[in-house]
Amino acid sequence: MKSFQDILQMGQQVQSKMQEMQTELATKTVTATSGGGMVTVTADGKGHLKSIKIDPTVVNKDDIEMLEDLVVAAVNEARQRAETVAQEEMKKLYGGMNLPFNIPGL
Repeated sequence: MKSFQDILQMGQQVQSKMQEMQTELATKTVTATSGGGMVTVTADGKGHLKSIKIDPTVVNKDDIEMLEDLVVAAVNEARQRAETVAQEEMKKLYGGMNLPFNIPGL
């Protein structure tokens, strides 16, 4: 059994590594497309949108609903990819640590 001091020290290490990971996630980018590349969304590793590019051929004033659907699909895919990147980073962070408790999602 680990001593209370060991657990506190481990918690401080985890907090420090989490801050480093958050900084690193902000520098990573993910890209997703929908409609065969008609809409492209780029987000950072935290899931914050950085850009949306729309192919001019998809812009049709008589079918705005299709464009809206393509944007939603691309945004959702980019957010999912960002979440996957974040989970991979979490596994790297916690994978090598012998924690006395379980981390949900790992």
